[in-house]
Amino acid sequence: MGQRTEALAQRLEQGADALARFAESATDAEWRTPVPKDGRTVGVIVHHVASVYPLEIQLAQTLGSGKPITGVTWDAVHEMNAKHAKDNGSVGKSEAVSLLRKNSREAAAAIRAMGDEQLDRAALVSLNFDAPLTCQFMLEDHAVRHSYHHLARIKAALKR
Repeated sequence: MGQRTEALAQRLEQGADALARFAESATDAEWRTPVPKDGRTVGVIVHHVASVYPLEIQLAQTLGSGKPITGVTWDAVHEMNAKHAKDNGSVGKSEAVSLLRKNSREAAAAIRAMGDEQLDRAALVSLNFDAPLTCQFMLEDHAVRHSYHHLARIKAALKR
């Protein structure tokens, strides 16, 4: 394990832990509150972050192996998110937080298993207009950032 992968894994864990602690402190009413400009409830968003860690890691590993990411578009992401919200609209707090903790730990372990060569490999990414991006960028922009991004939006929505 290298210093870079350890740092990335720790940042992912810190963000996921902060989101989990906040989610655990949410009241039932807060858990069901829709987040403005998103429409999904706090609970669905927490579950969403938890459920996409495996996919975010898989995409980063694809880049780390030198292969391009093809066929992934923002339209497809929005479709996936809408389906997830429909299928998980009544998700419970303990289920979502448990999945968040499990999947974030597995994601961090996968990051720790990478080497600097993987982090530095770049390939085309369809989600980013076929820009050649590195595995490290994909990790930072998706798996690592994801919990921080949604936690900030949730806090703003709940005014706390």
